[in-house]
Amino acid sequence: MVFPQLIPFASSSSSILQNPSRLNPNKFPYPFNSNPKLLFHPVVRCHLLFRRRRKPVSLRCSASSFSEKHHTNSPKSDDLVELPLFPLPLVLFPGAILPLQIFEFRYRIMMHTLLQTDLRFGVIYTDAVSGTADVGCVGEVVKHERLVDDRFFLICKGQERFRVVNIVRTKPYLVAQVTWLEDKPSANGEEDLDGLANEVETYMKDVIRLSNRLGGKPEKEVGDLRRNLFPTPFSFFVGSTFEGAPREQQALLELVDTAARLKREKETLRNTLNYLSAASAVKDVFPSS
Repeated sequence: MVFPQLIPFASSSSSILQNPSRLNPNKFPYPFNSNPKLLFHPVVRCHLLFRRRRKPVSLRCSASSFSEKHHTNSPKSDDLVELPLFPLPLVLFPGAILPLQIFEFRYRIMMHTLLQTDLRFGVIYTDAVSGTADVGCVGEVVKHERLVDDRFFLICKGQERFRVVNIVRTKPYLVAQVTWLEDKPSANGEEDLDGLANEVETYMKDVIRLSNRLGGKPEKEVGDLRRNLFPTPFSFFVGSTFEGAPREQQALLELVDTAARLKREKETLRNTLNYLSAASAVKDVFPSS
């Protein structure tokens, strides 16, 4: 049986570039998936259309990446700084791990510059339909390997979110002025963020359980998905698991209200769970389908 994609809210990404065709997604290096667990728990492996990619041979990193570190000593939201941008057909969230191979000439130039500065660049979502978004996430190089042919293998970790204000230049690579983006207190100050986060975790566990059942895997207790994370970083972790729905991920990244993000994720997971429940019922009636 073929598993469905997530069933998200309808969403659209904004575009800051008037001519997105200048940024050809087919030209950009695609990320390596060094370990599916780094990007998602069994929900992605069993439930989303998961692209297979080659693995970086000599780099390894830990899946325990969603710490509180990126929420401390963050730049002020009104700071205006220049940041090299790396448009990719994916969405990076704060705290997430992103393996990359750098092979195109202009991005090799960017890497040589970064290695002499602070090893930080902006990852921003782009596709042929919606163009290039104006909200992205800083990727910090935590491990790298330079090969003899001047290619690079990188392990990056998501840090602060940013919003593009002005394009400074497009050659040899994209550089923009950005401001930092942080979550603001909910309009309804009475929101129970911990309660919302717990509900989202429960839906995730149910989706994993049903996905395993439909995939013919043994049903077993799903472990702790939240791992003591506070609601905001947990909401970013959940968003990072929706790897097969990048436009939905972009909409989640752009939200500046933790409660709104958790509610949207809960609705997406609930819709997905309803679909899986129906598919499971059909399988019970027609086991050979």
